[in-house]
Amino acid sequence: MARVCFTLQVNPDRLEEYVDAHRAVWPEMLEAIRDAGRRNYSLFLRPDGLLVGYYETDDDTASAAALAADPRTARWEATMAPFFIALDGDRPDQGAPQLTEIFNLADQLAASGPAA
Repeated sequence: MARVCFTLQVNPDRLEEYVDAHRAVWPEMLEAIRDAGRRNYSLFLRPDGLLVGYYETDDDTASAAALAADPRTARWEATMAPFFIALDGDRPDQGAPQLTEIFNLADQLAASGPAA
């Protein structure tokens, strides 16, 4: 299982609108995310607009390809694109920089063996 964390920058002048849009994400977009194999998907937002996303998937390359090819995703991303401070490309969600995981509690506990 891959754990993926990414960042984007939301325009600070549009934070309230962005949050409102995520209070009730379109059911078809929720289905597209699920159908692409992503789970435990969360977004976190700082007051300055830094958005941190996290999800888990069995195959992130396949998941990303499925979402990139899905018209449901394209419509959602086109609607959300104006909220982001420019990234390269027309679909900011597809180009979000990913962070490298350097620590995971469960992994280290499992590697250390049974608790004494």
